[in-house]
Amino acid sequence: MAHDLDQIFAALADPTRRAILTMLLEDDMAVTDVAEPFEMSLAAISKHLTILTRAGLIAQEKRGRVKWCKLEPDAMRTASVWMQGFGQFEPVNLDAFERFLAQELDSDVQPDASER
Repeated sequence: MAHDLDQIFAALADPTRRAILTMLLEDDMAVTDVAEPFEMSLAAISKHLTILTRAGLIAQEKRGRVKWCKLEPDAMRTASVWMQGFGQFEPVNLDAFERFLAQELDSDVQPDASER
């Protein structure tokens, strides 16, 4: 599973690949349609699609002469389940923590009544 997550997060690290995934949320798309909004070659888009396919985030299939891409939600679900494990922790309120530390440090510095 670690290798799968490595591939998924590596694929998601690139903004072009994230944009492609967003486009595929709407519907399956031909590779040429995927490439259209980007200012890069079809070969460059194909490399991005290969990375997304290897990570399991999309599937590609040939329909006649046209290669189509479709979103594969299972790989994203794997990453989401892994990330949800971190949601069990409450966010740290740094201001409250700083006040607590200051209060604790002040009480350590002040002498006890028996020392006076």
